[in-house]
Amino acid sequence: MAMKIRLARGGSKKRPFYRIVAADSRMPRDGRFIEKLGTYNPLLPKDSEDRVKMDIEKIQAWLDKGAQPTDRVSRFLEAAGVIEKKERSNPKKGTPGKAAQDRAEAKAAKAAEAAEAPAEDAPAEENAE
Repeated sequence: MAMKIRLARGGSKKRPFYRIVAADSRMPRDGRFIEKLGTYNPLLPKDSEDRVKMDIEKIQAWLDKGAQPTDRVSRFLEAAGVIEKKERSNPKKGTPGKAAQDRAEAKAAKAAEAAEAPAEDAPAEENAE
C-alpha cells in the first residue's frame, strides 16, 4: 500500500482549513484516511503558532514506515526541522507571462517614440528663435 502524508481540505467555501493526514495514495483527497497528524490553517498570519500544528512523533513514525509527504507537507516538515531541505529548481518562476511581456514591449516602444519625438522637435525650436 502506497502511503502519503498529505493535506485533506475542510472548511467552508472561501474559508479553507486543512488536516494533515496519513492516507492511502489511491483514496480521494478529502476521503478516507488512516490517521490525523495535524492541521494547517492558511488564513492565519505566517508567524502564528496555530497556522501549522503537527504531531512530530506520529509523522516521524509514518516516515519510518515509508510514507511519502506531498510537496506542501514536506515544506512544513522542512520548516519544523524534521526532514532535510530539498534543492528545488524553478528557473521560470520569476519570468513574466506572455501578456505581461507584450505589455512591456509595447510600453518600451511607446517610450522610444516619445524619446525620439522631443529630440526632433528641439532643433526645430532652436532654429525658430
